[in-house]
Amino acid sequence: MNAIITATELASELDRPTAPVLLDVRYQMGGPPGRPEYEAGHVPGAVYVDLESELASPPGPGGRHPLPDLDVFTEAMRAAGVRADRPVVVYDGGQGWAAARAWWLLRWTGHPDVRVLDGGLVAWEAAGGALSVDQSTPREGDFTPVPGGLALLRADDAAAVARRGVLLDARAAERYRGEVEPIDKVAGHIPGAVSAPTTENVVEGGTVFRDASELAERFAALGATPKAEVGVYCGSGVSAAHQVLALAVAGVPAALYVGSWSEWSADPARPVATGPQPG
Repeated sequence: MNAIITATELASELDRPTAPVLLDVRYQMGGPPGRPEYEAGHVPGAVYVDLESELASPPGPGGRHPLPDLDVFTEAMRAAGVRADRPVVVYDGGQGWAAARAWWLLRWTGHPDVRVLDGGLVAWEAAGGALSVDQSTPREGDFTPVPGGLALLRADDAAAVARRGVLLDARAAERYRGEVEPIDKVAGHIPGAVSAPTTENVVEGGTVFRDASELAERFAALGATPKAEVGVYCGSGVSAAHQVLALAVAGVPAALYVGSWSEWSADPARPVATGPQPG
């Protein structure tokens, strides 16, 4: 199953009796909640899901966006109409990071059929898709989470992957090198990690993913191939989910370190590296 869906494909599927459940996960890091944007216009039938309160727990020792409480996540998914026997399509404003977080959580908790709208709402509108301001009230879903559907890394696991496999750092290259750190108290990266900015997953100046062959070539150059042990982290486990999604498109399974740099750097006992990536 492809992990992404185009706007044209989605429009076609919405006309079918088995139309997918639609989740709107618009989110801006450090910005206002996405609900007002959702209420101003969304893909018809979509239900809004809040990343901060429903796709993550409050910030703490586990990072800025720890795994959500499973009961909270389950309630949100059921309220949105998510069912085990219906496909799900997730979208955001276009960047894809928040949608990828929802995709990863649903796949991690065992949903078999979840895709991200490639290019998000921007692509939907560009393809002529209509918007609705109607509040969707779907029939309550029956989704029951079974964690373990995708690989999850803890801090020690991430360190181990950096030693024996390929640990990709999805943040901006200057944050990886430790030249700037706008959010966390410590600058740098996990020793042994490889810089792989999430922004390079999409076409230049856009929000749509590069095609699968381009992504596979990009990741192979970094050592991330289907035969390698691959892990990904970012600042707080959001943009790294986009990287895991891009790797899935490229045919490369990867594990997500949800705590990411916000958890790693909060522990003074953990080592920190700076400068360019290893040769």
